[in-house]
Amino acid sequence: MQQAIGLTSLVVRDYDEAIDFYTKKLDFNLVQDIYIPEQDKRWVTVTPPGSAEARLLLARAVGEEQESRIGNQTGGRVFLFLYTDDFWRDFRTYSDRGIKFVREPKEESYGTVAVFEDLYGNLWDLVEASEA
Repeated sequence: MQQAIGLTSLVVRDYDEAIDFYTKKLDFNLVQDIYIPEQDKRWVTVTPPGSAEARLLLARAVGEEQESRIGNQTGGRVFLFLYTDDFWRDFRTYSDRGIKFVREPKEESYGTVAVFEDLYGNLWDLVEASEA
């Protein structure tokens, strides 16, 4: 048996502002942006550069309950983990683009890591794994 998690839904306020953030601030690739008229929504997926399998589904919040989860899908815990082949390159690039880091870079047993916020306040780890 072979399985994989292909999509993670991220609740967003607006498709276009989320696409703008992920593609222009984090250099993600826009994979799909398909309008679904019968549901009046869009199927929007993005993926980090160099990654084809793991994708984020940018899902516009509908209703008060979903809107209340924007930026806090995990109760304030780090939600997503962005692995990189060059931590310092990405840390500097993101910092220059105004990405807010809420925990400064730190060397851990598993690699170099810092925590940043996305446009809604969801917490991400930026990680360069150490050689095993």
